Parts: sequence; C-alpha cells; structure tokens
Amino acid sequence: MVDNIETDVVIVGAGPSALFTVFELGLLDIKVHLIDILPRAGGQCSELYPEKPIYDIPGHPTITGAGLIDNLLAQIEPFHPTFHFNQLVTELETLGTPEAPAFRVKTDAGATFTAKAVIVAAGGGSFQPKKPPIEGIELYEDKSVFYAVRKMEEFRDKNVIIVGGGDSALDWTLNLHPIAKRITLVHRRDDFRAAPHSVNAMRELVAAGKLDLRIGQIVGLSGDDGELSGAHFKAGKEDAVVIAAERLIPFFGLTMKLGPIADWGLNLNENLIPVDTAQFETNVPGIFAIGDINFYPGKLKLILCGFHEGSLAAQKVHRYVYPDKKLTFQYTTSSTNLQKKLGVQ
Repeated sequence: MVDNIETDVVIVGAGPSALFTVFELGLLDIKVHLIDILPRAGGQCSELYPEKPIYDIPGHPTITGAGLIDNLLAQIEPFHPTFHFNQLVTELETLGTPEAPAFRVKTDAGATFTAKAVIVAAGGGSFQPKKPPIEGIELYEDKSVFYAVRKMEEFRDKNVIIVGGGDSALDWTLNLHPIAKRITLVHRRDDFRAAPHSVNAMRELVAAGKLDLRIGQIVGLSGDDGELSGAHFKAGKEDAVVIAAERLIPFFGLTMKLGPIADWGLNLNENLIPVDTAQFETNVPGIFAIGDINFYPGKLKLILCGFHEGSLAAQKVHRYVYPDKKLTFQYTTSSTNLQKKLGVQ
C-alpha cells in the first residue's frame, strides 16, 4: 500500500452526488480520490434499491438505481477517478490554514491521503454493519469475526462460516470457496434474496459436496483470546451443535451512522452538517458537504439537489486547488476545451 496518497480532493462517499461531483471537478482539472465503506459505487442506489425505478431524475422519465449509477460511472470515465472501497474514513487532520486548506485523511484500512479539500457526500452517514445478537461476539471481532472481506488471504485454508441470504453472503460464499478450507453457509431459511445465478451456483456446489448449507442460526461462539474454534449452530427446536470454524462472516445488513465524521470539528444539526448555500462549504474552510448529509433552510433530500450542490462546491474547490488561476465558467455545449477533456473532440 502507498504510504501517502496526494490528491486535490478526497470525497467521502461514492453515491450519485459524489459521482456527479467528480464530473464537475474533472472539468476543472481537479483530481479526485473517493473513499467508501461499501464494496461498490452507488451508495443507497446500489445497496438499497438497485432495481427500483426512480422518477425524478431530470431527462429520465424512469431509471433504476443501478441504471443511474452505471450512467454516472460512464460519465466520469474521462477523468479516471480512483475509488477506495471497503474503507471507513476514521481520522481527519487539518494541516493548512483557512486561506490555504490542507487535510490528512486516514482510513481503517491504513490508507493515508493528503488533499486540499474534502467533500463529505456520505448520504445519511456511513453504512455500518448490523451485528448479530450473539453474546460475546465483540471479543472475536477483527481477529476471527469480520463484517466485510477486505483481505481474502485472511480466509485462506480456514474453516469459514458465512451467515446471511443476500447478495453479499452469496457473493463471498462463492468467491472464498476456492481458497477456504471449507465454507459453511448458514441462513435462517432455505430461501435466499441474492441474485438467482448466485443461488444456483451455491446449490450446485452443495449438491457436489463442495460446500455446506445449514438452515438455522448461530447462537454462540467458542474460542480463546479472540481466536474462534467453533460456532454454536441451532436449527429450530433441536439442541445446538458446534461447527468447527476459525472465521465467521455475518452479513446482517447495514445501518447508517454519522460515525467518525462527528469528531471532525464540524458544526452539526441533529446529525446533519450545516452548509452555506452559495458553495456548500461547512464551518471548516475546505470541507464541503453535499447530498443527504447536509442541512440548510429549504433542503430537499433529492438526488438532483445533490447534483446542484456538487456543482457549486466544485467552483469553490477550484480556488483552493488553483489559487493563482482565474476560473472562467464554460459550457460543455460550446467549449472545445471542455469537449476535449470529455474526449468528444
């Protein structure tokens, strides 16, 4: 891993507002790295309603959440943003001055960034995993129990129990199967919400004896000093039995919390970040907030509002990134300079 990544802007979040802001920043020759705790771009559109139609995106009478994210990703391709998924921003340190801001940003994966501006586009906060109701599970967290797969090598040659029935549970069951010693998939019922092709692939492996599927739930853990040796499995009214396992990955869904952002010295209003409506900057010069996480009089939590907010924030960010360069507003319809950046000239 690179010790420190220098960039113009760090965007915290990779939802639709963040993606369109990459486009606006790209037109201004501003480099961007995006950090998101989720495993893919799209925020709520990808995680909560990928196939749900949206009816209030300008120019699209109807478009699904996944379709919107696909289009936004295609739109920012010319600017080559760098994504850092499965990472939570844990620390933000102010390095510069109000006139010349600079920040050091750290993630829980050990990555460090320095940037002249930070844009918080974290929706209602960061998605954080819901924990299963297993007594003492916290004793094993980050040693034997993981709520996301960040390094596949952690699971090589291990007996792994994956709990859940959604896409994440099935995806990682299939992805870890080739390297784990043995995978046991546990779900409370023999009915899965994951994509049908993933469910079919899982069942084929079970039928071939290459994977274990257990219908029931994990009710306890055994081990010492955070090192898991077994999980207590219970099916219906039967007595619990112990399944040997060195790793447990529960996928119980996500919940949204403001998280470490609350400790960054930003003014807060009921877990939202107040901003001015001229440039969507917070009380800390150089830190901006766009999308559902910000607050101002008349705020509407609409995706199109996030697009507007990111566009105006980009104009102010330009002043911090290029303090000696005059910004001349241009239209993509008439500017050959912008069209060259977009690769259409």
